[in-house]
Amino acid sequence: MNDDYTPPKVWTWEKENGGQFASTNRPVAGPTHDKPLPVGKHPLQLYSLATPNGQKVTILLEELLEAGKSADYDAWLIRIGDGDQFGSGFVEVNPNSKIPALMDHSVTPPRRVFESGAILLYLAEKFDAFLPHDPSLRTETLNWLFWQMGSAPYLGGGFGHFYHYAPTKIEYAIDRFAMEVKRQLDVLDRHLADHRFMAGDEYTIADMAIWPWYGRLIRGGAYGDAATFLDGASYTSVARWEAEIAARPAVKRGIMVNRTSGEPSGQLWERHDASDFATRTQDKLDPQS
Repeated sequence: MNDDYTPPKVWTWEKENGGQFASTNRPVAGPTHDKPLPVGKHPLQLYSLATPNGQKVTILLEELLEAGKSADYDAWLIRIGDGDQFGSGFVEVNPNSKIPALMDHSVTPPRRVFESGAILLYLAEKFDAFLPHDPSLRTETLNWLFWQMGSAPYLGGGFGHFYHYAPTKIEYAIDRFAMEVKRQLDVLDRHLADHRFMAGDEYTIADMAIWPWYGRLIRGGAYGDAATFLDGASYTSVARWEAEIAARPAVKRGIMVNRTSGEPSGQLWERHDASDFATRTQDKLDPQS
């Protein structure tokens, strides 16, 4: 840290800002290289990585299949550390170069959908599932879906970055974002004390959006020892909700898709068929891993 730092009159990008994900950030949009996207056999083509935003969509797709919907899909791995999101094909699907991105080939012309919340809403409406028909419950579901979309940048890009990924620990930044994340956890805990799921008794896309972020955080699956630092165990209603969702078979499958870390048996780098969960996890493809 340099206590004498004064921001320049006009900021210019002269160097990467450090940290684990420095190579994924740049101040301009557009492709860096020509790379068409692959297209598989199913109408729904997902291009993603098993970050919380990516897991939202694969959880929903697996829940749709579990519910008997015709929502089969191909999930292609996008390695953001390698810059796959800046390939020309990916930028055509999502000009913002962020995962996940979806192409729906069941319509003509094929339809692109980007931003994880938009994908959840699109699929829920397309398959008439996990979005209540009752106007009050539908509104409540969307309230919480958009709450998550607006709140998660403080959790991931704010707290997660400065607490776990930043090359320099800055007390002010960590305190600022820890306070906000704990406030968000308290919002959830107070709500879930009186509700089984986010919209009441019905499991919806709001739960699928929030769970990979906040459930993962309090169970110790994010940002090193952040669960201890934030006293995640004290949010007992969130913990109850997290455990119920984690036990769902579709959720267990969904978090495996496009995952490249953790136990090899829990990594399904690409998903092209329901049988892949039994035959193509990384422990079976690479027994040495």
